[in-house]
Parts: sequence; C-alpha cells; structure tokens
Amino acid sequence: MLPRAEYLSRIEGVQTRMAAQGLAALLLTQEADIRYLTGYLTRFWESPTRPWFLVLPLKDLPIAVIPSIGAALMAETVVEDVRTWSAPDYGDDGVSLLASTLREVAGNGRIGTPFGIESHLRMPLGDWARLSKELRIGGDDAVMRAARMVKTPVEVEAIRIACQIAGSAFARVPEIACGGMPLSDVFRRFQILCLEEGADWVPYLAGGAGPEGYEDVISPASDAPLQSGDILMLDTGVIKDGYFSDFDRNFSVGAPSLEAERAYDTLMHAMQAGEAALKPGNTAADVFHAMDHVCTGGSGGQSAGRLGHGLGLQLTEGLSFIADDHTVLEAGMVITLEPGVSVTGGAGLMVHEDDYVVTDTGWERLSPAPPAQMIRLHT
Repeated sequence: MLPRAEYLSRIEGVQTRMAAQGLAALLLTQEADIRYLTGYLTRFWESPTRPWFLVLPLKDLPIAVIPSIGAALMAETVVEDVRTWSAPDYGDDGVSLLASTLREVAGNGRIGTPFGIESHLRMPLGDWARLSKELRIGGDDAVMRAARMVKTPVEVEAIRIACQIAGSAFARVPEIACGGMPLSDVFRRFQILCLEEGADWVPYLAGGAGPEGYEDVISPASDAPLQSGDILMLDTGVIKDGYFSDFDRNFSVGAPSLEAERAYDTLMHAMQAGEAALKPGNTAADVFHAMDHVCTGGSGGQSAGRLGHGLGLQLTEGLSFIADDHTVLEAGMVITLEPGVSVTGGAGLMVHEDDYVVTDTGWERLSPAPPAQMIRLHT
C-alpha cells in the first residue's frame, strides 16, 4: 500500500472535481476506482459473487459498504467507516445498507457514478434497478476518469518499478526460449521470469510467433514449436503494488528475414515519430497521426484500432491514440505507444510497445529502451 498521504491527496482532488460538477456523493463499484481512493488491494475481485461499494461524500473520508469478509483488510486502508453485511444475501445483498448510506451522505443532492468509456457496473443489474428507483443517481461527469488520467509522482514511480521488473524478465528471454520449444512453454517460463524478477502477479501475457511476423497479438499460446526464422513477440502486463506495466518485445529465432528487419526498423521510426509528438498541449490524435504516417503513410488503416493508450491501475485506461481522441496531453499522464505494421510479402504483422510519462517538456521513458535490432534466439 502507498503512503496514507497519497490517498488523502487523491480523495481531496476528487472531491474538488465533485464540487465543480455539483455532485453531493460518488458511488464507486469498480476495483480500480475503489483502489485508487483507498489502496484496497486484493485478488478477491476474481470472485464475481459479492459486490463492493465505496461512497465518497463531498467532504470527509470515503465510506466502505462491503461484505463482512473484507472488513479486516479495508480497515487497514484510509477508510475509517466500514459498513458490512453477511454476503451473499439473496434477499438483500447490501442494497438497503448502501441506499441508507447514500441518503445519509447525499440527502437530496446528486449522486454520481462513472458512466463513460471503460466503466462498468459491478453489481447485479436487478439491484441497480432497485437502487436507481429509490435514489437520484446519474453519471459522474467524468470526475473519476479525469482524476485518474493524470498520475501523481508516487503513481509514476510505481509504474516505473513495474516496467523495470518486466524489462528484467524480457532481458532473460534468451535463457528460456529457443528453436524447437513450444510457444506454450515459452509463455509459462516467461511468467516465471516475471515473478522471479519481483512481479506480484502476471495478469496479462499475450503474443505470437511465426515467419514474417504473427497473425494476431491477443491469442493464447499454442503448442506449436518455434521454428528457425520465426518472429516471437511477447506482450506482458505485470503488477507491482497494484500498478501495471504494459509493453512488448520482438525476438528472432535465428536470423530474421530482410522483410522482418525492415518491418522492425519501421516500428522504431514510428516510435520516434510518436515520441516527437508526445508533449503537453498536443492531443492524442496528434500522436496517432505522427505514428500512422510512418506505419501506413497516413491512411489510418490499422486493424488494431489504436496505436497506444493510457496505463496505470488498469492495463488500459484513459485516452486512446486514435484519430478521434482529442484529449489534450498533460504532464503526469502515463501512456503506451504501440504502432503496428504489416510485413511486406507475408501474411504476418509486427507490433512494438513501450511505456512513457508525459513531462512538462516532453516525455520520459518508463520501460527500458528497446534494442536497435531484434534480439536473436538460438535455433
């Protein structure tokens, strides 16, 4: 858990935004939002049975309305008022307790909850229907999204450490991957490397392998063995102290083809173009167009849909580098740049991704610098 002062500062910042939007209270149900304000870190979110609620008044500390199984851990956070029920309760799974808490805090004022992109409601829809009939609940006017998009120095450092861990694991890939090895084994061994280097867990690992690149970047690993001439890509998001890294690396099994080398060079040039546009005052669209000009000549023909995104408590959050995202970049935003290209003469594609924080004058790299050429693995 981060220092108490960090969470108190975040709470105050969100409350300032609430006041500007005329909100009397904020209702939060998503893991990342609750963790942002409290530091409540648990893997128990993997169980979908129990709902968890956090109520933020316009003043004072948040109030947790949670199943009793989580009370002891929540008491270790900045939250001092923890209200519980024995869950699951099929007749009233915390709804009455939550409603009474919201009435107490908000009175007749507006209650907001995140409604925008990347939001979801982590409670039964029937319970939400009942709650919304009883209370005046609407959107939060992007209060939480805006607050989380610009990171504090403490958050940036946490992401930097996660990136260092992933970078150390990537540097050891030649120890665990070579020609003839099933891709599924590479995935398993790479996750072990991440844990050995200090990751708390590895919730995300994707990638691919094939001659002249790979077919997609989200598939689970097959048992097909790596072949000489294959391009192997591993894309991982490791967790350290609740914060993600998210970047990838490409490897060549033996010598890469000339087409693969050219594709890799194009990716490096696209990254440099994105870096040149990555500065306060520019928009996400500006960065997209800079990279897309290198990747497609400006046609915008990327099948992946975007060339990077925000990063933090979630693997992807906040802005997207697409032509229609006009979010203005600010110092403190942590983002990934992720261009992709088709390999000339083949059916494959190649992508590259790195992590950055926007600074007052431009950017600072959080993931280790990529090699100028793909690292070669033994055949």
